Amino acid sequence: MRKAATAMVLFLGASCAGAALAKEATPMQSPHRVALGFFDIHVCNWSERPLFFMALFSTTRYDEIAAIDVLDPSGRAIGALDLTQYRLTVTPGKPDKRAFIIQVPVPEGAKDGWYSARITDRKGGVSVARDFVVIAPLPIVAGAQPVPDAENVPLPKELRWSPAAGAQYYQVFIQDLWEDEKLIYTSPLLAEPRAPLPAGLLKPGGFYAWRVHARDVNEHELLGDFNHGSLGKLMKFSVAP
Repeated sequence: MRKAATAMVLFLGASCAGAALAKEATPMQSPHRVALGFFDIHVCNWSERPLFFMALFSTTRYDEIAAIDVLDPSGRAIGALDLTQYRLTVTPGKPDKRAFIIQVPVPEGAKDGWYSARITDRKGGVSVARDFVVIAPLPIVAGAQPVPDAENVPLPKELRWSPAAGAQYYQVFIQDLWEDEKLIYTSPLLAEPRAPLPAGLLKPGGFYAWRVHARDVNEHELLGDFNHGSLGKLMKFSVAP
């Protein structure tokens, strides 16, 4: 399922980037925002891999940027954003926007505090955007319904799971395993541990996989888009003919 996992990384990165890009147009009053763009960093607890940071910087002024380094609270560099790799958003009548995203392992002994992006422009100027981070894993959701690997279940009208301690929002991703693992549904942010399904999305005789991304907050003034996120394993089920 490596292709499915890779696709999920891209879609979650796009989800985070979309929120950041939308916020870029608001007045520059938070520590996340500098003249050149918006910075956010999350602590990610994903199944099948160690805890890691996902760091993002979004901007319409990408041509002015020479380098972006990510620093821990002590000022030590923990990574650099690759300016050749980005998510592009094109809106007619508006400047193109790029979101640069990296994933960095959380080192042993990592501290809570202000993590920062040091942005160096092509004239040698430096600006710093910051995000407060608390190092802790958000639990992965459990108690899924349908249960993992269920066979011939009645056509579901919704997917359910148990609340994850500390999570306020959830997002569900569904793939069609008969259609080359195609992602067929990304839910909006959900405030309850249930995802009502659009009529006709799932079909009798279908074979699907789904997973839940949980997050602690949404667009928090101090913590940014969110501080903690978790992503569970793919859970498969088949629908009765």
